[in-house]
Amino acid sequence: MKIKDIVNRDLVTLTNCEHEPIHIPGSIQPHGFLLGINLDWKIEFCTGNISSFLDVAYNEILGHKFTEIFGAPAQKELYDYVHNQKEQLVFPLEVELKGIAFQVNIHKSGAVYVLEAEPQSSGKEQLADIYAQTIQFVSNMNNTRSLKELCALVAEGTREITGYDRVMIYRFDEEYNGEVFAESCREDIEPFLGLHYPHTDIPVQARELYMKNQIRLIVDIGYQPVPIYTIDDQEDKNLDLSLSILRSTSPIHVEYLKNMGVGATLTISLIHHDRLWGLIACHHYSPKNISPEIRLAAKLQGQFITSQIDLRQSNDEYEVARKTNMALERLTALSLPLEHESFEIISANPELLKLCNASGVSICIGGKTYKSGITPSDKEIDKIISAMQSHEYGKTFSTNKLSNYVPDLISYEHISGIIFYALGSGNNIIWYRPETVAVINWAGDPEKAIIIDSKGLHPRNSFNLWKQIIKDQSKAWLQPELNAAATYAHSLHNQIIMLLLSEEEEKYRNLSDVLRETNLELENINWISTHDLQEPLRKIQFIASKVLSDVNDVPSVTIIDSLQRVTKSANRMQNLLVDILKYTRIKNTKESFEKVNLNHILEETLLDMKEVIQENKAIFECENLPEVHAVPFLMKQLFSNIIQNSLKYASLDRLPVIKITASQEPEINEYSNKVYCNWITFADNGIGFEQEYAESIFKIFTRLHTLEKYDGSGVGLALCKKIMQTCNGNIRAVGTLNKGTEITIYFPCDPEDSLI
Repeated sequence: MKIKDIVNRDLVTLTNCEHEPIHIPGSIQPHGFLLGINLDWKIEFCTGNISSFLDVAYNEILGHKFTEIFGAPAQKELYDYVHNQKEQLVFPLEVELKGIAFQVNIHKSGAVYVLEAEPQSSGKEQLADIYAQTIQFVSNMNNTRSLKELCALVAEGTREITGYDRVMIYRFDEEYNGEVFAESCREDIEPFLGLHYPHTDIPVQARELYMKNQIRLIVDIGYQPVPIYTIDDQEDKNLDLSLSILRSTSPIHVEYLKNMGVGATLTISLIHHDRLWGLIACHHYSPKNISPEIRLAAKLQGQFITSQIDLRQSNDEYEVARKTNMALERLTALSLPLEHESFEIISANPELLKLCNASGVSICIGGKTYKSGITPSDKEIDKIISAMQSHEYGKTFSTNKLSNYVPDLISYEHISGIIFYALGSGNNIIWYRPETVAVINWAGDPEKAIIIDSKGLHPRNSFNLWKQIIKDQSKAWLQPELNAAATYAHSLHNQIIMLLLSEEEEKYRNLSDVLRETNLELENINWISTHDLQEPLRKIQFIASKVLSDVNDVPSVTIIDSLQRVTKSANRMQNLLVDILKYTRIKNTKESFEKVNLNHILEETLLDMKEVIQENKAIFECENLPEVHAVPFLMKQLFSNIIQNSLKYASLDRLPVIKITASQEPEINEYSNKVYCNWITFADNGIGFEQEYAESIFKIFTRLHTLEKYDGSGVGLALCKKIMQTCNGNIRAVGTLNKGTEITIYFPCDPEDSLI
């Protein structure tokens, strides 16, 4: 039987420490031994130091059944422990192996049970002592007022329990740079409190292991790694030690600790909301081991912190929240008229800045900007808004480093942080904060955290204080400030909607007056059509009839006079027609055009037609529609007519399905010019029609079916044609008999272009 070790000898020759496979070192620390047992209880892995603890060598037990070496009673104890998950979470198993007492931890790695054994300590701590210390700690913990005070208490308590020279509470920022947030250390050593460490000190794969294995112990930094041996029966055979207590440490990390003068460490993960929030990092300046009971007590200290983070941060932010809520209450209590001038009053109110402790604010409503405090120029505000819209940050966005998102502003000295809220229809509110120059104290130059030379990677060997000045960023926005801004933005949004509804109501009142006036004018046109145009026609008919009946007896002078009267009547008709045409052209000018969101039009139309849609069991499949230049109520009439047509001419053999799609493509106008247009197509699965009628269906009073089969006036599609002509667009239909109809409407993208 051939035996080999699985030591990963490539560890220190990597060119990037973030790729170092620290979970499969193939070796352990020497203060215990390790066995790898498969599901059949056959020993597949064994460390080379087992003979230091037991009267047996690794090559004597590999490939053998566990019971052959250690006996059936020991196997039963281990089996029962493996299948009692609750017990594993509390204490390691105390078991005798070959007559010697060990404390054993077991975990599963793939299809292998990893057994790690350490000699049972002779001076085993009493659980009662640990319990008493814990009770005292909880009592003291209740007297702390902030997260920082709690962490300081935990650092002190952990040092008292474990006896390490230095205990640090290490907190990560969003990028996993670390800060010594609290510390307890011997009086004769230099404190690290307040120092920062770059994220490269604890690379990604190390942070992942801290998430999986929440307690990590290095008994002696100067240890010699002990290789793990296995039977050489397959290539690339290794053992994942992510959950191991004895796992050998990365040589780069060992060198890092040696550069700091550290002799032993204990590290406990602080996990909050499934994220590595920080660490309890214990350093000793000589070798040090602690019992499993003390390790557990230290781990409990970490759980005290993570269980209190939300509560303590809430306490820290309570005063901020109280002040922002007061400002919010004063703002929302304002009683202002529904008019645009109210936004100027709001923007000038100092409570709007106190709301989130901002230095300036801008409100953009209906194309007008209202500002207060320290704000950018209107041009720079437009840049910020464009950046928010083009990068699709959503309706809400906040940052304390605006230069990362809007890199071309003139200066970030006055504006480095923003809270942005979109209020719909291009409206928005933005709060601003000025630059806050910060000084960060690093433990060594963060740019030189890793040194590469001919021998590979090395951690920095200097931890001298290195100051970094941070510019172009503001003080970070606190959650109560963000919450208050969000609440008021919602309130402001509602106020804008109320204003728009009020304006829309006024617009409809005006429109009603216009319609009333138009109806009177239409009555006049109708009277002109029936009277003023018919009267000269009667004259022409009468004179022509008289002349023709007596053509031989009528003198030339009389004929000339009659023709002059006919010409006069015809001219009168022509003038009347020209006046009518001029009138209709004036009524169809672009002056009333505006940007219309067709998604809103479609929603309103479908809502208005809800009953008939449900009655027909129609299915609608709609894409996102564009904005076009048109008249809103005409668009609603257009959509309504087209959809009514699809429902009216639905097939009796299937449920009606109407697909509404949009695209942007060129179209050729009547002058053979290419005009880029928004195409909207309504495709149904109705009875369709023969393509030869594709143009005639848009003529007024044209019908393809009898009144007995389908009712209607024959005006609907003709009206659609007239509406599209009014919008300088076009409408076309494609039909397939018994399969369906596609009606496509075309709107020029540029309001100055036309298809007619």
